[in-house]
Amino acid sequence: MAKIKSGFTPKREKNEMRHVEVELDFTPNALASVLYRQGDTVILACVTKEARLPGWFPRNATKGWVHAEYSLLPASTDSRFRRERRGAKGRTQEIERLIARSLRAAVDLEELGPIALNVDCDVLNADGGTRCAAITAGNIALRLAVRRLIANGTCMPADLRLTEDQKKEGVAPATMTNEEKKSHEARVLPHELAAVSVGLIDGEVYLDLDYDLDSNADVDMNVIKTSDGRYVEIQGTGEESTFSGEELIKLLSVADGGIDTIFEAQKIALEGIQ
Repeated sequence: MAKIKSGFTPKREKNEMRHVEVELDFTPNALASVLYRQGDTVILACVTKEARLPGWFPRNATKGWVHAEYSLLPASTDSRFRRERRGAKGRTQEIERLIARSLRAAVDLEELGPIALNVDCDVLNADGGTRCAAITAGNIALRLAVRRLIANGTCMPADLRLTEDQKKEGVAPATMTNEEKKSHEARVLPHELAAVSVGLIDGEVYLDLDYDLDSNADVDMNVIKTSDGRYVEIQGTGEESTFSGEELIKLLSVADGGIDTIFEAQKIALEGIQ
């Protein structure tokens, strides 16, 4: 098993999360944006609405779509990360697919309606756990975006949506009370979504791996979960090591505690925000 490097001392208790900070509407041009800090890992998540659904959607589709993109900015790492100008490379594509399918797992696409949303997650500074932080930041930005689409009448319940013919005829869109808007948001996004990393170092479970912890880990794991207690995805890998079923249970238990902390931070950040 890998040992903690000589002279390296963990900065936190084993089950202690890094400090989480959320700043909403960091950039004004997006439908919703979030500057998300988890320790020294910093993510900018922006949501934009597309003019139309993807071309492969059937005509007159009643459900929507959520797409995600992820990138490391050049100065986000200790040596310059070269821009992927010829398209995303393998690792980036894998992370993008993870973020997108995680976000879609928390959305009822039928309730969203025929709306296509892009969630761009850019890493401004990388200190471990970037994919997990991007999922969490993306979820906060996505909820804020959906809330605003409901407020402006773009995202409506199926029975209140205008047909194309009605739009051409100039039929006035329906309106909803504040309670109806909240109820619809709860149907579109019935649960929160968060992700956190955990790892085994010399037989001990550590929560929320920064770069130093991750580089020393015998096993590292990314855990994505919804607030109703269901897992979206678990990515666990032994780094020249293996782990037992008992250790897996411990890893998930510690991750669950960290994710609950993130859910609380999300709730506080979005409380009362329109």
